[in-house]
Amino acid sequence: MHVPVLIQRLDPQLPLPAYEHPGDAAMDLRARVAVTLAPGERVLVPTGIAIALPAGFGAYVHPRSGLALKRGLGMVNAPGVIDAGYRGEIGVILINHDPHESISLERGDRIAQLVLAPVVQASWLETDKLDETVRGTGGFGSTGGR
Repeated sequence: MHVPVLIQRLDPQLPLPAYEHPGDAAMDLRARVAVTLAPGERVLVPTGIAIALPAGFGAYVHPRSGLALKRGLGMVNAPGVIDAGYRGEIGVILINHDPHESISLERGDRIAQLVLAPVVQASWLETDKLDETVRGTGGFGSTGGR
């Protein structure tokens, strides 16, 4: 399914996000500026684009798995949520999880992934009691680790 989305290129030298392979779920976002993150440091990195999502859609910014595995680069608020009404520049809050090495990113480096998805909104129906299930109130590892 293809959904038309308006995009504003805030930096004409950077390529627009694109799917790298047929059937991919995500498009790569690129850094608009060069940054160096010391161990444990976090920074907001602009991507050089703004979008106008159609009503009923959201966009979700996810970390890139290769950067996480090879360099310890993550996102503080993964996934980052972009609501349909937001019109500002997309930014990515990156963090260096490596305990010893700084991470340098150049302008134009692929730093995160953007996934578009339909959004369903809830209509709350308040109740005094919820139905019983096998799991019940068990959470936070209640099903075991093995």
